[in-house]
Amino acid sequence: MLLGPGALGAIVQAFTSPESPLANGIFPETIRTVWSQSPSIFINIVFATIFLGQSVPGVREIWRQASPQMAFGQTLAWGQYVVGLILTMAVLTPVFGLPSIAACLIEVAFEGGHGTAAGMAETFAQLDFAAGADLSLALATVGLVSGVIAGTWLMDWARRNGQIDIDRSLTEAVAEMESDRPTESLEVKAARDNSLRDLPIDPLSLNFGFVGLAIAIGWLILEALRWFEAVTWGRTGFEIMSFVPLFPIALIGGIIVQIILMKTGRSYIVSRPLIDRIGGMALDVTIVTALTTISLNTIGANFVPFLILSIAGIAWNVCAFRFLAPRMLPFYWFERGIGDMGQSMGVTATGLLLMRMVDPDNRSGAFETFAYKQLFFEPIVGGGLFTAAAPPLIAKFGPLPILLLTGGILAAWLIFGFYNYKQLKKNAKLPLNV
Repeated sequence: MLLGPGALGAIVQAFTSPESPLANGIFPETIRTVWSQSPSIFINIVFATIFLGQSVPGVREIWRQASPQMAFGQTLAWGQYVVGLILTMAVLTPVFGLPSIAACLIEVAFEGGHGTAAGMAETFAQLDFAAGADLSLALATVGLVSGVIAGTWLMDWARRNGQIDIDRSLTEAVAEMESDRPTESLEVKAARDNSLRDLPIDPLSLNFGFVGLAIAIGWLILEALRWFEAVTWGRTGFEIMSFVPLFPIALIGGIIVQIILMKTGRSYIVSRPLIDRIGGMALDVTIVTALTTISLNTIGANFVPFLILSIAGIAWNVCAFRFLAPRMLPFYWFERGIGDMGQSMGVTATGLLLMRMVDPDNRSGAFETFAYKQLFFEPIVGGGLFTAAAPPLIAKFGPLPILLLTGGILAAWLIFGFYNYKQLKKNAKLPLNV
């Protein structure tokens, strides 16, 4: 990022000449183009590998594990709408003359990220707010950078104050972690070796093929949903599914592939250790390319409203994490909540990065619960149905009715989150942190 056109290139142009070999940084434009496309591709691989090679829990078990995290994630998202709507009605519209749909910018940029911000550009233009595209992209950049910085600072605070559960019994936890880690039996390994002995394909290629199959199934599901929308309500010009990203549907594709393998008695063909390596490599590429392609030159003329939205969005996410996460996530609140906070301040890769920093061995199970939550989360907010529908809804009905709607939904998730916390804590067999 620092060696690209936004930092080094800008400095070189300021002190030398635009014709300098370093006027656009040290990386050619072709490399930067590939990097900018990589996060949206490799994030599909990350989520497609979540369930491959391991048992798929039932819906009830998924709900039990994901419900606290889903309540917290939904609280963050709907709170961004509430904060944005209040700011717009009180300051942005009467003082700076921005249209009421500017209230969506925090959620589109912070919860949705660069991909959602870019996808919503045409919607903003159609609603006579072309500046919304530039502002949302700039806000997404602020969210991404501030998410990493705030997350790192919060980790330092949590370690100094004993808020990270996996650090409290690190010595004895290592042995326990290794004993609890899912391992493959000798029978499974022998069955796989026998099945692959005569196949002219490397085991890594075979497992990567299953990942590709999961993504392909997810893509077919998403395209089917988009086709259904096109022949129904999409005829009126009101599109929603076109803004839903592929990676949460790729997660569903991975579940379908694993269920088919389990039903046919062929689950041993997939090697979970190899799938872990594939997902880990894709996660590294996603994080690195997302960070290295941050645009540092997208802030436009509306600097003061942009600054107000940035500060409000960051303050809401950090304060909600600090004060609500411990009361909504009954176990490993920091390890699991930090991922939702990171996701709500840029992209999913930010949340994954922060979870990997605080819990690199996934002893808290944060990656699984985060993935479960995405099944119920992404189709609605963070680039989902309501994210796409919010700007036209505000333009049609005005900010006050949408504020009442989003405020009511926020209150409902808060009530459910607090109640669910108490119920899970009461029924838990393991001691839960407060």
